[in-house]
Amino acid sequence: MSRRAVVVAIVGIVLGLTHVQERPGARQRSQPPSEFITLGTASGPNSEATRAQPANALLVRGQLYLVDAGDGAVAQLAKAGLRVGAVRGVFLSHLHFDHTAGMLAVIGLRMQLETRGTLRVYGPPGTKTFVNGLLAASAPAMRAGYGIPGQGWSADLEVVELTGGSTTMVDGFKMTVSENSHFSVPEGETRRAEGVSLSYRFDLDDRSIVYTGDTGPSSAVISLARGADLLVSEMIDVDAVLASMRPAGARGQTPAPAAATTPTGFEWHMRAHHMTPLQVGELAKAAAVKRVVITHFAPNPMGPEQARRYLDTIHEHFAGDVQLATDLGRY
Repeated sequence: MSRRAVVVAIVGIVLGLTHVQERPGARQRSQPPSEFITLGTASGPNSEATRAQPANALLVRGQLYLVDAGDGAVAQLAKAGLRVGAVRGVFLSHLHFDHTAGMLAVIGLRMQLETRGTLRVYGPPGTKTFVNGLLAASAPAMRAGYGIPGQGWSADLEVVELTGGSTTMVDGFKMTVSENSHFSVPEGETRRAEGVSLSYRFDLDDRSIVYTGDTGPSSAVISLARGADLLVSEMIDVDAVLASMRPAGARGQTPAPAAATTPTGFEWHMRAHHMTPLQVGELAKAAAVKRVVITHFAPNPMGPEQARRYLDTIHEHFAGDVQLATDLGRY
């Protein structure tokens, strides 16, 4: 072989090796970026004319997941250009109806569409009982199917109940949950609350996303959200919500402070189990997150001045980017 031929052969081998080494990177670059879509941004349980109940879509490597599924979640998916049959998993923060009322449609319509593939439902303790109840309610329709004897519908479901501090790999990405304070009990109460509410962290290829779900101030959520690229947090203007519930003649009056001795009832729940704008700012600062998106906010409707006041209050503690989410907003 001539010297020139040897040089050409060596160059060819080097180029070939270089090409092989670049392929994984090329594949990685071809993956679509993750998206968090706020399908519904209203706080429940009242339905709103302009905003849907709490539900979100998470897109990871082109795969679709639901994060909570309030009433109308399937219709909101369609508005976002997404199909219920493409949903691979559902992450439920807690089992209040405003966060779960859309689950019957998710499960039932997938059966009616004869969607193939297992739907995994993740949630707090009690999720199996909840899903089994939905299946029991669906039994007549499942037996009937499209009216052809012996050809009913079946549900391919797997339910995974989670506890605070657990980490799970889901289709190659890491999911971590913490139990938050949405079901905390008044000081001095010796009984434990029946419910459990979870906050989720998704560590993805391109970023980390933390979803608080419903929660009050919580050191566990601060730890979970530490250094996250995106914090999706609930927020309630408690005083404004309580004022809107008073009789018309009393709405201009200053709201009474929360009871100091026996803090029970709806007002205590609102103040202890949800986040005010100031508390959202404190959480974002303490966790050193990069960006905040606010969802599940009340009251509604919200004027520009009111929205600006909320953002200014959050920025008293957190200097980063903060946005009030819109239905079908993509982040």
